[in-house]
Amino acid sequence: MTRRADGGVDVVFKAPRWSERWVLSDDVTTPETDEHLLTTRLLLDILLAFVARTRRDAKAGSNIALRWDPEHPRVGVDPDVYLVEPAPPDAKLRSLRTWSAGHHAPRVAVEVVSRRTARKDYTEGPAKYAASGTRELWIFDPERHGRGVTGAPYILQVWRHTRAGVFRQHYAGDGPAFSEELGAWLVVTDAGTRLRIADDEAGERLWPTEKEAADLRAEAERARADALAAELAALKAR
Repeated sequence: MTRRADGGVDVVFKAPRWSERWVLSDDVTTPETDEHLLTTRLLLDILLAFVARTRRDAKAGSNIALRWDPEHPRVGVDPDVYLVEPAPPDAKLRSLRTWSAGHHAPRVAVEVVSRRTARKDYTEGPAKYAASGTRELWIFDPERHGRGVTGAPYILQVWRHTRAGVFRQHYAGDGPAFSEELGAWLVVTDAGTRLRIADDEAGERLWPTEKEAADLRAEAERARADALAAELAALKAR
């Protein structure tokens, strides 16, 4: 650990390539609480809308078996939400194997901490994602369940692979935090229960889901129709 001039702490460590504890089944659909599902679904919907809006060759998804070591192919991790770019060639992908043609480590992986997963997400999560080659990891712990090698539980952590090839904790706190991969801000909303993405640090320009964007378009259409109706009424009155 290295203490920064701003009072924060940089956490850098060497991760093993694999561990027997990291063996993972392809069937990674484990039941979670309603709050956990709502939080992950919102983030996934935001990233799906981002991919569609920008028309990029990328894939956003959830609960995939991410694997990176061909010598230990059963070793892996299952991110709650992920963004891979470019998109893998398989339309129905159950396992992302970074040694296979067209498969790449995620640009972004997200872990939403629950009481059941707190130890795994805090203690082994960064090591697994470091080994996998994931470029950026977000750990969102709205109820502060976790405690690991980085100290007290944090609502939000951002880990990043640096150009020097190390996996570094760039942020740990209550948010907001900047995502270099997306060029956007991670902001905590809804009384601390949701994590969203925004163009600004204050969270005033949130990235919308497809439904939210459609609702905004419909509201704008209604406003234009109301303005036109008022203008016609004024012309008739004159």
